[in-house]
Amino acid sequence: MTKRIQTLDIGASSVTLAEFSVGRDGATLLNYGTARLSAPFNPEVAANTLPEALLEIAREKGISPGKVAISIPGQMAFHRSTEVQAKPGTERFDQLVRYEIEQNIPFPADETVCGTQYLGETSSGDSSVLLAAAKIDQVESVTSAVTSAGFTPVRVGTAPFALVDALGPAREEGTSLILDIGAKTTTLVIVEDARMYNRSIPVAGNAVTKEIAQALGCSFAEAEEIKESQGYVSEGGVSENEDETADRVSKACRAVMTKLNDEIKRSVNFYRGQQGGDEPGRLYITGGTALLPGVAEFFSSALRMETQILDPFASITCSSSIDADAVSADAVFLAPSVGMALQYAGVSAIDMDLMPPSLIASRAEARRVWFVLAGCVSAVLAGAIMVAVLMHGKEVLSCQKEAVENRVSSLREAERNVKKAIGRFEAATNRAESIRSLMQARTSAVQRMNAVRQAIGDELWIERWDGDRVTIRGWRDRVAAFTEYVASKTESGRKLPASEIVVERLKANPAADAASIKVVEAKYLGRGDCIEQFVVEMKFK
Repeated sequence: MTKRIQTLDIGASSVTLAEFSVGRDGATLLNYGTARLSAPFNPEVAANTLPEALLEIAREKGISPGKVAISIPGQMAFHRSTEVQAKPGTERFDQLVRYEIEQNIPFPADETVCGTQYLGETSSGDSSVLLAAAKIDQVESVTSAVTSAGFTPVRVGTAPFALVDALGPAREEGTSLILDIGAKTTTLVIVEDARMYNRSIPVAGNAVTKEIAQALGCSFAEAEEIKESQGYVSEGGVSENEDETADRVSKACRAVMTKLNDEIKRSVNFYRGQQGGDEPGRLYITGGTALLPGVAEFFSSALRMETQILDPFASITCSSSIDADAVSADAVFLAPSVGMALQYAGVSAIDMDLMPPSLIASRAEARRVWFVLAGCVSAVLAGAIMVAVLMHGKEVLSCQKEAVENRVSSLREAERNVKKAIGRFEAATNRAESIRSLMQARTSAVQRMNAVRQAIGDELWIERWDGDRVTIRGWRDRVAAFTEYVASKTESGRKLPASEIVVERLKANPAADAASIKVVEAKYLGRGDCIEQFVVEMKFK
C-alpha cells in the first residue's frame, strides 16, 4: 500500500518542498519546488520566513499542504557516535545510553529532544550507538511555523542523517565521505559500517561570492551573478585564462575550495585519530555549490580519492509527470529530501525522529477530538433512528427505548472506568515527575563536580566545598608545571596563575554562571610554602 508524504529541507537561504509516493518498495518523486527565504534562516524566528516560502512553492507547483517530514540543518542538532559495553534490549544498555546522553549532549536534559539508534556491533564486541539531540524550543519554533502554513509535521530529522540515507546502496561499501556544499555552510559526513561522524564547516558558496567580490571590487549581488555565469575552479598556475576577469574569478573560486579542502583534511584526520576510523575511499558532493564547474575535479586531485556528484535518484524513481531534465539539473538540491522520504517509508539506514513532545501530545489530542466527533455523529444518527421508530408505532418505540436505556447504562459504566483510568494515569504522572526531579537533581550535582574536576586537571585537588565556595589546593611544584604546560598550549605563550586558569576554564563551562566566578582568597601553606591554596566563589545555572 502506497501513501503520500511531503518533505521540507531547510537550508541557510532557501527551502525545498517535495512530494513523494512511498511504500515498502521505496519512494517515487511526484513534485518539488525551491524558494529563497526572505532572510537567512534562524530557528528562533522561523515564523518570519518559513510560511511565506512554503506557500510560495505550494502555489507555484500546485502542492496541497499535507503531512510533511522536516529536515533541519545540521547546525541545529548535536550528533555523536558512541560505544557502550552492553547489548540492545537489556536494562544496562538503556542505562549506559542515558548516561552517554547526559554526558555528551551540550544542553540541559529537560530542554532537549533526543534520539538514539543502534548501529551494530563493533570489532571489540561493544554496541555502536548513534545519538542526536536538538533544543526543544528551536524545533518547536520550526514545526509551529510549518503548521501555520497549513502543513502537518509528522517527522523531524536532520540533514546529515538524510544525506546518509540518500546515499543508498553505497552506504554499505566501506568508508564514504559526503560533502553538502550549501550557501552558508558545508555539511561533512563520514559514514563507515557502524560509525558515523559529521561536522558543519563555515566555508561554502557565500564564501566564494565574497572572495569574487573582493577580487573584482564589486558588490555581493554582482559577484553572485558573476559566479553563476562565469565561475569555475581553476587548476592552478600563474594564469589560465586570457580574460583577466575570468582568471580572477576562477582563482577566487580555487582559493575558497582550498580552504574547504584544508578543513576536510583536518576533519578526516580527527576522525581517524580520535575515533579509529579508516581513510574514506570515495567522496560524494552535493548542494548548490557542487554545480560550480571544476569542483569535483579539484577535490578528486586534492584529496586523491574517487569523487562524484551524489545521485539521490539511484535509490528512488521519478514520476513521468515531472521534467526529467529539470530533475537531473536539480539533483544536487534534492538529496536531503530523498533521504527523508526513505526514512518515512521505513527503508533507510537511519531511523531517528526528533519530533518535540508537545507536538506528539497535540497529535494524540487531535485523534481524541475526532473520536469525540465520531461519537457525536453516532448520537445524532441514533436520534434520527428513534424518530423513524416512533413513526412505526408504539410497540416498536418501546423496544427501541429499552435498547437505548441499556446502551446508556453501558456507556455510563464505561465513563466510570475511563475516569478511574484517568485518575491512575494522573497519579502515575505525578510519581514520574517526582522521580524525574530527583534524577535531575542528581545529574546537576554530577555536572557541577565534573565542571570543577575538568577545570583543575590532575595537578590540583578540591580541599573543601562550602556552598558557593570551593577551596582548591596543589603542591607548589606541580602547580608550576601545570601553569607552564597550559602556557605552552596557548598562542601567546603567556603564563597565567593557576587560579586564573581554573577561573577561565570554569567560565567556559556551560553549566556555570560565568559572571559569578571569581577568586576570593589565595595563599601558600605548609613548610616552606610548599602548598598553594586559593578559594573560588562560583554559582551554577
